[in-house]
Amino acid sequence: MAQHWQELIPIDRYSVTSNGLLHEYDRKVLTFLYQPLIGSTCLSLYMTLWAELEENRLWSESSTHHLLMNLLSINLKDIYEARLKLEGIGLLKTYVKSDESGRSFIYEMNPPLNPEQFFLDGMLNIYLYRKIGKNHFARLKRFFSDKQKPVDEDYLEVTRAFQDVFASATPGSLQYMQDHSEDLEAEANQEFIGRQDQKTIQIDTNTFDFDMLLAGLNESLVPQKALTNKVKEVISNLAFLYGISPIEMKNFILGAINEKDEIDIEDLRKGARDWYQFENYDQLPSLINRTQPAVHQVQLTEPKTQEEKLIRYYETTPPIVIFKELSGGVEPSVSNLKILEEIMIKYKLPPGVVNVLIEVVLRKTDMKFTKNFVESIASHWARLKIKTVKEAMEAALKEERSVKESKKTGRSAKKPIRTEVLPDWFDETGKDPVKEQTKDNDIELEAKKRAFEEKLKAFRK
Repeated sequence: MAQHWQELIPIDRYSVTSNGLLHEYDRKVLTFLYQPLIGSTCLSLYMTLWAELEENRLWSESSTHHLLMNLLSINLKDIYEARLKLEGIGLLKTYVKSDESGRSFIYEMNPPLNPEQFFLDGMLNIYLYRKIGKNHFARLKRFFSDKQKPVDEDYLEVTRAFQDVFASATPGSLQYMQDHSEDLEAEANQEFIGRQDQKTIQIDTNTFDFDMLLAGLNESLVPQKALTNKVKEVISNLAFLYGISPIEMKNFILGAINEKDEIDIEDLRKGARDWYQFENYDQLPSLINRTQPAVHQVQLTEPKTQEEKLIRYYETTPPIVIFKELSGGVEPSVSNLKILEEIMIKYKLPPGVVNVLIEVVLRKTDMKFTKNFVESIASHWARLKIKTVKEAMEAALKEERSVKESKKTGRSAKKPIRTEVLPDWFDETGKDPVKEQTKDNDIELEAKKRAFEEKLKAFRK
């Protein structure tokens, strides 16, 4: 993942355009429905870009990002991170051009979903429900809806149709149309100002293994034609939302087949949601960052030392990938994934910090990932307000030093000492080795270091 200073600098210019008019009502949708998911900084950036558009116009004047930094009173790293979130949630498209005069951007603002689209989305509404809770979610639904009041039966409709009110074509009108046809056509390179409904969030269908799914479905039970493009889009979204594998998805599809041999999308969504809540004690998934947020990244320059390379690797790699690499390529189990998700949500630990926690736990417990031990470290780091990879590594080192001191002062001479396989960065540089360490341990340590350096080379960008 590229650093923000590689993608954006203050003198880079930008212009703002809008994919259709933005209405005053959109402010309420953005504030109450989107802000809980993306945060106040993202909302401020969106509103500021919106303000640069003149009323009822589609293009702004050109400005530098230094202006944005001053308007928002935040640094460029925060602006870049907020921009990525706006892009990911479908509110912004970004275009860039580089030439001899420098780099320039176009920020195309997309209108938010209307309330009906949002509450029926199948993804965003789930994340919002988990974020704000049942009561507030119900309150927002009431805020953005109203009861339909049917017309009393005593009233008789007297509305006139178009043809009842208007006549057409005077004798000379056809000749007039022919004479002025050029005036009536739209000029080249012009478009009418208007607005189309925004598209909902859609996960790329290529991210789901439909071949494996089809292999598990019996043709006589589920015809292949039932997997329409719309159904495939829903399946991809559900797989992302709930972490459903193709084998598990098969069961939900079988439960959603109706009498017409069609897949009922609402039944499919309900089956997946009920399963997830049953497996997760009535909880729903939360929206979290895939990698360490830019605001909590410390390795901003090109890494030179082994420690800096490791920090960069932890900051730019998802926890699931780290877990798999440290496990020798073995995929994490469902229970392992649940533990990872829980500590990121419950204790609000950034992904980079979770990566350090994963290595500490796996090394200290002979590759076991037990919930109690993981939570003991996660809760401790949460109380310490640890947000960066470097802080997590320092906390782990401090704890290890404390354990060693306790062993030195409290152990019995006859009691055997348990040797733990620890991360290589636990060995602090610039210090003499422990005198009690045997020659065999020295050899083993050097072998671990060489293996670790090889691993870093594989991930160096």
